[in-house]
Amino acid sequence: MFGMRLITPQSGPQGKTVSRVLVEESLPIAQEVYLGAAIDRKQGKVVVLGSSEGGVEIEEVSARSPEKIQKLTVDSGCGFTYFQGRKLAIDMGLQGGIIGKGAAVAFALFRAFLDCDCSLAEINPLGLTARGELIALDAKMNIDDNALYRHPELQALRDIEQEDPRDVEATKLNLNYINLTGNIGCIVNGAGLGMASLDLLKYYGGEAANFLDAGAGATQDMIRNALGLLRSDPKVKGIFINMFGGITRCDSYAQGVVDALRERPLAIPLVVRMEGTNVELGRKILEESGLNIITFKSMREAAQRIIELVKEKK
Repeated sequence: MFGMRLITPQSGPQGKTVSRVLVEESLPIAQEVYLGAAIDRKQGKVVVLGSSEGGVEIEEVSARSPEKIQKLTVDSGCGFTYFQGRKLAIDMGLQGGIIGKGAAVAFALFRAFLDCDCSLAEINPLGLTARGELIALDAKMNIDDNALYRHPELQALRDIEQEDPRDVEATKLNLNYINLTGNIGCIVNGAGLGMASLDLLKYYGGEAANFLDAGAGATQDMIRNALGLLRSDPKVKGIFINMFGGITRCDSYAQGVVDALRERPLAIPLVVRMEGTNVELGRKILEESGLNIITFKSMREAAQRIIELVKEKK
């Protein structure tokens, strides 16, 4: 039994309304360790990681004391064995009868990693209580979005009240959107082209406000929706559209941009660079639209120009 006084705040971090409160028992912790599972992209295998230093970001431990991180590669044929679990528990600093418990927790985390289609699963910290119990004091799981259709029970846990409204809207519009900290909005079609666009902006002294991939088969409606999403972000002071006409032709992209701006004019600079099928027709549609759209053939020149325009508006 313990007493508790609950104070309900009006809003939480980043101005988000608090809709749920989790109450946990206060425990006497004797030791904190780290336990995680991730994908090693170079090996193409799952690795289980452990460290005697829990409660801090594993990246910090890796930079400061890499020898304190133990990594076990899981063989796809044998899976994660109990022997590996015991070895990892010992390397994490667990002793005596707790070693077996640590191995069991490591095995359970590995099974959860596979069963939930995770790209990352970690318990940090994993606490050892004064009573000799191992308790997950905090945990994190990153689940592959492409596998969520297999896990309706996980999708049901989503709390959109705690998400950025633009993230929620992007999901509804079927746009791959990641909010960033800069002031130049980006619309691309293809992850590789998107990363190249962000790199160029950074190289020439700009900062991207987002990553937004409309997809290789982006329709005119998707371009219109993407522009509307960026327009709603107050930190966006200019927009850079970088498109390759393949599955969808450049003239279709161009018409989507023109239609969107005619429906609702844009008060911030817009630079468009496109290449690919029907590119000349696409540029012609943009240039003859009578709208304030700046076009470039060169991706470098386009990136440099939008950076200049945004800086001029400051």
